This record gives sequence, structure tokens and C-alpha cells, in this order.
Amino acid sequence: MKQILIEEKEKISIVDTEMPALGPGEVLIKIGFVGFCGSDLNTWLGQNALAISPVVPGHEIGGTVEEIGADVPEGLFRKGMHVTVNPYTACGKCPSCRRRRPNTCRDNQTLGVQRHGAMQEYIAVPWEKVVDADGLSVKECALIEPMSVGFHAVARGEVTDIDTVMVIGCGMIGLGAIVRASLRGARVIAVDLDEKKLELAKKLGAAYGLDSTKEDFHDRLMEITGGDGPDVVIEAVGSPFTYNLAVNEVSFAGRVVCIGYSAQPVTFQTKLFVQKELDIRGSRNALPEDFKAVKEYMKRGGCPVDALVSATVKPEDAADILAYWNGHRGDVFRILVEF
Repeated sequence: MKQILIEEKEKISIVDTEMPALGPGEVLIKIGFVGFCGSDLNTWLGQNALAISPVVPGHEIGGTVEEIGADVPEGLFRKGMHVTVNPYTACGKCPSCRRRRPNTCRDNQTLGVQRHGAMQEYIAVPWEKVVDADGLSVKECALIEPMSVGFHAVARGEVTDIDTVMVIGCGMIGLGAIVRASLRGARVIAVDLDEKKLELAKKLGAAYGLDSTKEDFHDRLMEITGGDGPDVVIEAVGSPFTYNLAVNEVSFAGRVVCIGYSAQPVTFQTKLFVQKELDIRGSRNALPEDFKAVKEYMKRGGCPVDALVSATVKPEDAADILAYWNGHRGDVFRILVEF
């Protein structure tokens, strides 16, 4: 079968390999689409310290059930069913797992990062990791995981219908947070530098779209929030500027939820942590209930799949599209590889 392999920095190959053996308790999935995410791009650039090398990338999966192994509970799956995959592992023993937060397991191994991923024609996975997504297209299935990360951030922020939520960064994960916050009834303020992204954010539920570099940004934010600032800020960029923006602009007694990684050190006015008595929370990956919430949202219709998918390519074009993405980061939401 055909497989994409990142061999080393900026070297990606298409290799022919054997079909995966189907073991007891596993489901064989025929891959339709797999999304490239930021971690895959960083792996290709040699900047992902967590990734094994070489590695088969890909953990945003849309596929169909091809075969069901022995010891899989009867009635859960059938051949041809559309599915996605929960790509994270959990040890069941560490503090996170004991607190029922397996999404942030100390020993987590995500597909396409710490272990080989799904950019190949078939993949065999434990049945517990297979997510029934019947009723959705295979392409929609490939968007469930990245959107669920944004959904999880909203859960971490304990967003309710009386909150004003500011989401900094309108990439795929930030847009997921905007969708989920608006579904919970919150008033959402989207923040980005790109007008096209801000317009899409408004179509997905944001009441306002603000450019954080504008001179009147703070004044406009105070006008919208009655001088209080947003109750919840979700940081989905990962830069010193946006991290400070989150802490500076969140309301007193507010919540800051951090998704983005900053490659550079971030210096804070820590007095704001104390003066505002802030809750500052990390958000990593997603839980099964986040996957379920995304599925239900998509099944209701209205998710602009074509607007979220910037390009769909064949495996042979993987190297070219990663190079393009690296040079046009502001123009890309999601890139799908079609098998």
C-alpha cells in the first residue's frame, strides 16, 4: 500500500509498504482523507522535538471500516461505516489519567508524532479509538479532530451563555473554539490579523471580528464589553504578543485558556495574575465528549467544509503543499491528503 513518510528535515517520500496486520480487538480502516496540521508541518521542518524520525504523519482521519477483528464487541461497527479516530493514547496510571483527563496523559503518544500516523491507504487501530461518524462524509470526518481541540478549550474555560469570550487566532482550532462558544450561547469576539479569517469567524458564530494590531483595539474591546473586558480569553496562536494580550485584556476574575505554544519565552506582568485573581488554564487535545459534540454540530449542517479546507492533494503532492504552506501560513486553514 501507499504510505507518506517524513524521513528527515524537509524530506518526504512516498513508499510502498505492506498492509497492516489486523490483530484481535482492532478495526481496519480504509483511509479517505487525512489532514496536515501544524505539528506535521513542524515535523517536516525539523522543528518538532516530540516527533520520532522517520515518521508517518497524520492524525486527522476520515475513513471507512474495511474489516473488523476478533474480540471487537458485536454491533458497534460494520463494513463501510464512516469513521474517524481518537489519535491519542493514555497509560491509565499517571496523575492525568487518574483524574479522568486522559487527553493530557503524561505518556501520551499521538498518531503521527510519537508513533506512526495515518497517511497511508489503510490503518489498523484498537476498536476503542474508532469514532462512529456515520451521517457525515469522509471529508467531514477528517475535520472532527482539529475542531474538537477548539471545543475542548471552551470546556476548559467553562463557558456559559452569560460569558463574553474572546478567541485570539482564527485558524482551524480557534474557529472550533468560536463555534463551540457560540453554541453554548456566549457572545464571541474573534481576533486575528486577516480579514478573510475574521469574516469566516463571523459566519461561524462570532459577533465581532477585531484586528489586534489596530490602534483602537483596546478601546473597541472596552466598548463591546462595557469597560470590563472579556470573561474568557482563549489563546490559539502561541506568541508572546498574543499571550500578553490575553492576560492584559481579560476581565478581573476572568479565565485564560492557553492552546498555542510559544517558541519564544514570554514575559508577563505577573501582578495581573494576582490583582485580577485569574484562572489560567492549559488545554491539550480533546476528550471523547468533545468529539461527540463536533459530530453533532456537523450533523446539523451549516459547517462550511469547503471554506475550511484550503487544499486537497494527492500523496505525491505532499512535499509541494507543505512547502507552500510554510510560505503562506496566513492563507491556510486545513490541507487534506486524499487516498
